[in-house]
Amino acid sequence: MIVCHCMAISDNDIRAAVDWMRAADPATVITPGKVYRALGRRADCGGCLPLFLDTMRECDTLAVPMNLRSLRRATTQENRDEGRFQGYRLSECRAAE
Repeated sequence: MIVCHCMAISDNDIRAAVDWMRAADPATVITPGKVYRALGRRADCGGCLPLFLDTMRECDTLAVPMNLRSLRRATTQENRDEGRFQGYRLSECRAAE
């Protein structure tokens, strides 16, 4: 089945690219951009990306390697101050005057 009409990429092409990348480097994180590059193409209109992602998810070899799964830290509301000092809002600055 053709997944990307702009670049003529089929579901078999996507599966083959994912399998090839996993065989070449078992620790790599496979992204749609890497699959496009492995196929020697690039995304054009982006209309195919939902189907492209669904096709990638169907691959058994797509899973993130175990040693990379816990790298993302959970952010909480307390940690999300974005490095701003207390009273950075304009309304808070006026209230302090």
